[in-house]
Amino acid sequence: MHLPPYVNTLGRALLRRHGERVHKIALDAGFTCPNRDGSLGIGGCTFCNNSSFSPNGRTPRPIAEQIAAGRRVILKRTGARRYLAYFQAYTGTYASIAWLRELYDAALAEPDVIGLSVGTRPDCVPAPVLDLLAGYRDLGHEVWLELGLQSADDATLARVNRGHDFAAYETATRAARARDIPVCTHLMVGLPGEAPEASLTTLRRVLDVGTDGLKLHPLHVVKGTALANDWRRGEYRPIAFDDYVAVVADMVEQTPPEVAFHRLTGTASRDILLAPSWCAQKWRVLNAIAAELERRGTCQGAELGRRLDENVEGRTPARPVLGTRSPSSRVPAVPERELPGVHGVIFGVPEAGLCACQGTHR
Repeated sequence: MHLPPYVNTLGRALLRRHGERVHKIALDAGFTCPNRDGSLGIGGCTFCNNSSFSPNGRTPRPIAEQIAAGRRVILKRTGARRYLAYFQAYTGTYASIAWLRELYDAALAEPDVIGLSVGTRPDCVPAPVLDLLAGYRDLGHEVWLELGLQSADDATLARVNRGHDFAAYETATRAARARDIPVCTHLMVGLPGEAPEASLTTLRRVLDVGTDGLKLHPLHVVKGTALANDWRRGEYRPIAFDDYVAVVADMVEQTPPEVAFHRLTGTASRDILLAPSWCAQKWRVLNAIAAELERRGTCQGAELGRRLDENVEGRTPARPVLGTRSPSSRVPAVPERELPGVHGVIFGVPEAGLCACQGTHR
């Protein structure tokens, strides 16, 4: 099955805008997380496992070496020659402005890297960080801010020990989009205590705030996590395959066609995955979602009366949800403020991992 007729994927959006395929290269810059280092908590989210998100381990290679490794794999697989540097592991804004600038500049120094995608928590994007990212957009770079929300239900967020609430997400999203920084919202389906339909409520709240991209993934149980202990005791039951496919199809139908889906599922390595087993079968899940949309005769935006095939191609939204700003001469100075891999291919946008802070699965 082929998803693009039914879903506005990030790969499709980037191809339209840049005239060629653009792929993400996942990077580990050695960040940590305030929910692990004691600033907010210790241990992180209940689903977090270190080894499941970082193929490079916790002694990361220099940024240029990681990009070179990702480039070699992508060239061999697809021949794509333009890339986004994806700061994925842990909290990609949890450092001083000086260090962030050094890391981001190192990635953008590569001539074939056309932009940044920065994954982080909603409570780790103060104004100086947003101003830094907006500065890169002023230079004409593609920039995405990826915010790990997972659920709009504060009780669920507390249950999985996220360490922030929905209000923090709303504040961060509004501040980023006010600077014309596109936001990609990470959502998990099948969280403890939530029925699959709860994800539709979360989606509606996210769309009410406004977002430019979505990344969906099923919660899966991996070794070495608090969630694994709950699963072994029978206190957590993962979402069933058919339920996941159905709810994702519902979410696609209820999403405006200009919003780009960065991902519709995620996987974990078989050596750490405990349940559900189908989370190791990415293409089975993607094919089933496409087949379900085809069976319904529907596509992204259909439930809103704004079908993808009638709205996206050639359409200019009232508010740009993607794209770059006109170049200026430099990244503006930002006040200093201290804040206490390679990949599988998703929609032609390679990336990897389970991030402790974003909740991002491979």
